[in-house]
Amino acid sequence: MRLPPSIFGGLWSPLYPIPTITMQFSNKFHTVPRPFLLSVRFHSSSCAAMKVIDPKQLSTASTFEDIGNPQVQFHGGCREIPSRLCSADWLDSNTTSNVFERNEKGKIGRVLDTLGGAGIANLDNGKERLKWYSEVLRNCALGFSFDEGKAIHGQVIKIGIEPDMHLWVSLINFYCKCRDLELARQVFDEMPEQDVVSWTALIAGFVAEGYGGDGVYLFSEMRKQSIIPNEYSLATCLKAGSMCLDLEFGKQVHAEALKVAVFSDIYVGSALVDLYAKCGDMNYAERVFFRMPKQNDVSWNALLNGYAQMGDGEKVLKLFCRMMNRKRKFSNFNLSTVLKGFANSGNLKAGRVVHAMVIKIGCELDEFVSCSLMDMYSNCGLADDALKVFMSIKNPDMVAWTAMITCLDQQGQKQEAAKLFHMMRETSLRPNQFTLASLVSTASDLNPHYGQSIHACVYKYGFESETLVNNALIAMYMKIGYVDDGYQVFDAMSSRDIVSWNAVLSGSHDNANCNQGPRIFNQLLVEGFKPNIYTFISVLRSCSSLCKVGFGKQVHAHIVKGGLDKDGFVGTALIDIYAKCRCLEDAEVIFNRLNERDLFTWTIIISGYAQTDQGEKALQCFSQMQKGGVKPNEFTVASCLRGCTGIASLENGRQLHSLAIKFGNFDDIFVASALVDMYAKCGCIEDSEAIFKDLDFHDTVAWNTMICGYSQHGQGDKALEAFKFMLDEGVMPDEVTFLGILSACSHVGLTEEGKRHFNSMSEVYGIIPRIEHYACMVDILGRAGKFNEVKNFIERMNLTPNSLIWETVLGACMIHGNVEFGEIAAEKLFELEPETASNYILLSKIFAAKGRWDDVSKVRALMTSRGVKKEPGCSWVEFDAQIHVFLSQDGSHPMIQRIYQKLDELGQKLSSMGYIPNKYNVLHNVTGREKRENPFYHSERLALAFALISNTQNKTIRIFKNLRICGDCHDFMKLISDISNWEIVVRDNKRFHHFRDGTCSCLVPSLIAPGENLIALHRGIGKQQVLFLLR
Repeated sequence: MRLPPSIFGGLWSPLYPIPTITMQFSNKFHTVPRPFLLSVRFHSSSCAAMKVIDPKQLSTASTFEDIGNPQVQFHGGCREIPSRLCSADWLDSNTTSNVFERNEKGKIGRVLDTLGGAGIANLDNGKERLKWYSEVLRNCALGFSFDEGKAIHGQVIKIGIEPDMHLWVSLINFYCKCRDLELARQVFDEMPEQDVVSWTALIAGFVAEGYGGDGVYLFSEMRKQSIIPNEYSLATCLKAGSMCLDLEFGKQVHAEALKVAVFSDIYVGSALVDLYAKCGDMNYAERVFFRMPKQNDVSWNALLNGYAQMGDGEKVLKLFCRMMNRKRKFSNFNLSTVLKGFANSGNLKAGRVVHAMVIKIGCELDEFVSCSLMDMYSNCGLADDALKVFMSIKNPDMVAWTAMITCLDQQGQKQEAAKLFHMMRETSLRPNQFTLASLVSTASDLNPHYGQSIHACVYKYGFESETLVNNALIAMYMKIGYVDDGYQVFDAMSSRDIVSWNAVLSGSHDNANCNQGPRIFNQLLVEGFKPNIYTFISVLRSCSSLCKVGFGKQVHAHIVKGGLDKDGFVGTALIDIYAKCRCLEDAEVIFNRLNERDLFTWTIIISGYAQTDQGEKALQCFSQMQKGGVKPNEFTVASCLRGCTGIASLENGRQLHSLAIKFGNFDDIFVASALVDMYAKCGCIEDSEAIFKDLDFHDTVAWNTMICGYSQHGQGDKALEAFKFMLDEGVMPDEVTFLGILSACSHVGLTEEGKRHFNSMSEVYGIIPRIEHYACMVDILGRAGKFNEVKNFIERMNLTPNSLIWETVLGACMIHGNVEFGEIAAEKLFELEPETASNYILLSKIFAAKGRWDDVSKVRALMTSRGVKKEPGCSWVEFDAQIHVFLSQDGSHPMIQRIYQKLDELGQKLSSMGYIPNKYNVLHNVTGREKRENPFYHSERLALAFALISNTQNKTIRIFKNLRICGDCHDFMKLISDISNWEIVVRDNKRFHHFRDGTCSCLVPSLIAPGENLIALHRGIGKQQVLFLLR
């Protein structure tokens, strides 16, 4: 956009410097309206030198980078000056007479007769004749008699009367009142000398038409000519400043009022209060108000309106009570403003009191007050009371109908809003654009056909070009999923604003159309629009669905550049995209910078931590949120439960369970499913089952959680039984359901039933198996030792290039000691995943079980050459709401000496009863004694010893391990469960093992090394058990 001419540089200097930054008050951005008067130099003698900038010459080009640093011009323009103002004819000094000479000569005479011109001939005195013309022009202005006034002006020019100052001002005032600012400005320029009255008349004309920026400009020109303002000019220019929300200008005019000693004038004081209040500076507004010698309704209403706009219901109430104490008579405007304040603050009790006063003083029939009452009840959530007020209006106009329809729409009573619109049409009232915009919003939650019928009404009543209505239509179509229709409305718009772009962006939130979000955002920048808060939130939601963190960071840069990074809503959207893209460090930085964090913000960061397996941080955030007085909702609780599940923190999960009951979230299906999952994954399958059975409603997620829980705990029969009940209830299974079912068949050893369920996925339920389902099928066949079928299945399904398939094959080969097939699987894995240590370890175990120590050494050498390191075994146990972590042969725990003593005590007791360690789980070629002692200090045994020392009340010990539990530790746990009467639950990286009375829930025997005999233990240890059991 072209900068203003040089005259603007010194326009305000030194008294009125032009601010060069965007004005911001009360955390809201206000747009300064572009003035009608663009850049005009005023001349006292002639308008021939008048220069007008053609708006068509202004550049609107904008780049992507410009959006964060816009060049703001105080006097821009959005309304084109008519072309005749730029023509040579109009600039000619005789233009005015030419205009009026084009009138029919007879018309002038008829007009003069109508206005009493017959007696003008009797006015011999020139002053009386000028006075008579002035009075006639004043009457024309009052009656908006434009043609008659123009005729009088033509007569003055024709007979060559030299106007005095009063007649000049009357002409300016007439054209201003009749809304022809072009001619008013031309008359003003032709004046031989302008005084403060003529300047004030012209300024008032522009202000009355809503061109506040022009009013400010004209006042600056007046001061530049050293004309001292009076109280009327100051009050008028203050009104112009309040329209522009120009606080700095208002303060300068305030100083001017003090300087010329008119501050005590009630009109100037009221205008100052109004300007400060509208600019959000209530401190100055209040100080000016209470220093005024006398207040009137205008000043009271200005201060009340300021507090009402800010939503400060308490200040509105205090000021209203002050008015009552002074026994002032309330006007309808006072009452409406007070009700507006209570509506914005939600103060229903005070609003009801004012309603009673309205009835008492007989203002309940005033439609202006009634609409304010309806708005107050609507904002307080009482649509029925608002409807009662509406029904009390005898003949509601379109404003009242629209207010009531909007109220019902905002309160979610969409059907009632539609019915009210039907009633309105029966009264033959014609809806306006605001009515239709509200109806379109209502239609977005009703039948799509109703929305299309309202769209037809928009065309019927001729509002298809209204930007407000089109914006609502776009938002409606996007919300109901008719995205293409929304695009058509958008493309057909001749005039778009940022709301239009935001509406079309709202259709790119879901996964189906999210790829359009970045494209639309780029386009709006190219077309020169400045994004606002809602624009950024929408495009960030699109990036979040796409997981396009790169584009999200570019948007983040624009947000910082625009100074919106501290906004809570934008900050929450940024946290969401970074959390979903697993950039939690960036999310933390934004979260910590936010001044205010609402429940949604806390929930997003907690969910982000939970989804990235940072359960400890999720619980810490939840604790901070509670300390801050934020009450969690069902989504917060469900996310935090997921965090407990990730770290297997049973105690924290139980506390969240009690909080869910306390806050009334327990009946929510999301919370209930999260509780079922938490208890199952923390080793409490009985508690999980109990919660599941108490649910009133079971959806697919709940059934899946329970089926997978049974499967992980080795209760395959219960998992299959639950699946049958699920089908009986009419709940359709999905992909996750069959993962649980196939896993259950694998653990129980139901090969044929597993095949049947696998085939039914595609044949019965139309579910295409994923690679995880194929891996489950390979596991079912491999655990059964059917390696020929495994080979055929892999070849038939073309599963050769997938690492998950070969990992499953390798695990099955380890169980059955199939060295040949195990080597094939390992070679595939070394190609596909050369850095995964577990593949090397599994092959080493297969070789070690066969005594092939040279091959074990080769595998370890291969690991070393490739820089692959074995993940250290780690186990942890929870005691007294704290997690205690142990590594193999760990010596860092403060109770390590007591732990070692406990292990030695247990080892001696078992050895005296005939326990012999399983030396085939040691992968080093060492002596037999070293093989026996090596696994004795594995991390799971350290955790067990600590739990036995610390746990004196609960008879269940729950241990969690990051790797598979070794065979010897598996046997050790079984024996300890038998001699101690403790239940030991161990969760490794594959499944749960429940050790009770000397048995394990896994029930899958391993191959015994050649030449070894099964060891039967003495009756005193327990029932005769097989020691060498693996999964």
